[in-house]
Amino acid sequence: MTTIAVIGAGITGVTTAYALREQGYDVIVMDRQRYPAMETSFANGGQLSACNAEVWNNTGTVLKGLKWMFKRDAPLLLNPAPTWHKYSWMGEFLYNIRNYEKNTVDTVKLAIAAREPFHRWAKQENIDYDLEERGILHVYQSKKGFEAGIKVSELLAKGGLERSTVTPEEIRTIEPTLQGKYYGGFFTPSDSTGDIHKYTRGLAEACERKGVTFMMDVEVSSIAQAGSKHRIQYISKLTGAPQHPESVEVDALVICAGVGSRKLAAMVGDRINIYPVKGYSITIPLEDEISQTSAPWVSLLDEEAKIVTSRLGNSRFRIAGTAEYNGENRNIRADRVNPLTEWVRYNFSGVSTENAIPWAGLRPMMPDMMPRIQTGKQPGVFYNTGHGHLGWTLSAATAEAVTALVHSSIKP
Repeated sequence: MTTIAVIGAGITGVTTAYALREQGYDVIVMDRQRYPAMETSFANGGQLSACNAEVWNNTGTVLKGLKWMFKRDAPLLLNPAPTWHKYSWMGEFLYNIRNYEKNTVDTVKLAIAAREPFHRWAKQENIDYDLEERGILHVYQSKKGFEAGIKVSELLAKGGLERSTVTPEEIRTIEPTLQGKYYGGFFTPSDSTGDIHKYTRGLAEACERKGVTFMMDVEVSSIAQAGSKHRIQYISKLTGAPQHPESVEVDALVICAGVGSRKLAAMVGDRINIYPVKGYSITIPLEDEISQTSAPWVSLLDEEAKIVTSRLGNSRFRIAGTAEYNGENRNIRADRVNPLTEWVRYNFSGVSTENAIPWAGLRPMMPDMMPRIQTGKQPGVFYNTGHGHLGWTLSAATAEAVTALVHSSIKP
């Protein structure tokens, strides 16, 4: 049987492992964390959002970024300290403004294609992940923002997604708990929300039942060709004793390691120019009846604030947002978390934020905002990575795509 290593146990790695195993491959999943879904797949905004498929490569985003650069609580923040990686990435980002429309349309198509396998896998493996199929309500604070949203809707429609325009009165009808004043918005009933961590862990357990091997707490130190195979050298972190490199030989490998993919790609002679873009979330335990009835069930996306929400069952409310260009830095900053808390207080005053749990994760972003599903220079090397802020939304489609790519090159 053909053995394939999947490096990375987040949402893209686990969905890839599942898809490969379904096609009859012997699969080994490797990850530096002790459990699956402990990095960017731990506490994201929860939206399965084709309506949020607009890529960021547009002049408006750049101008907002320049305006916000020295505002510590701004939705988008750039640490201006120079590094070659950061500024070369930004140069490529600006270059790809020319591809804004095409990449947005292609991303919408991919997001829609992901829905069927995503929900099918959850049903056949009986995964409980707090799924809410109530749609996503996209709201705008200003007329200018709303009019820009109309143009985005036209691009989304080209990709096959229809979302309806809604008035302030209709916003209140769709989500009666929302207290803030908004100029208008859009509603996408076909989008949904859920807990990425619970889904990934549930699918990982299903993989194990099907015979997938998980090698956790291992740090990959090198990847080299060994005849027709690939030798992956790693250091295990399971014991406190001094560790010596160990290795495993596989027929092929798929790199799905999020922000770690750039380093792994360099080991096999490829350039995958991922930059880590930090995002923050807070998870609010809804511990009393007033908080539970005051929190929304319909998922929201506040365009100007760059904040999204998801209701995770009766007892949790997730709020996420912001983008911070500050390298591979996972520190949680109070001045970045505070806008999320204040947004909740403004829009849902009955929700107690006393015990809000903050979190920060690193989105693996390519300069053109498009995921990389491709082969490497070496035979038997494949990539499924670079999904940016849409890893949760796109994961099932890209897992099937990379599996088809593997299958066209290597039979089980």
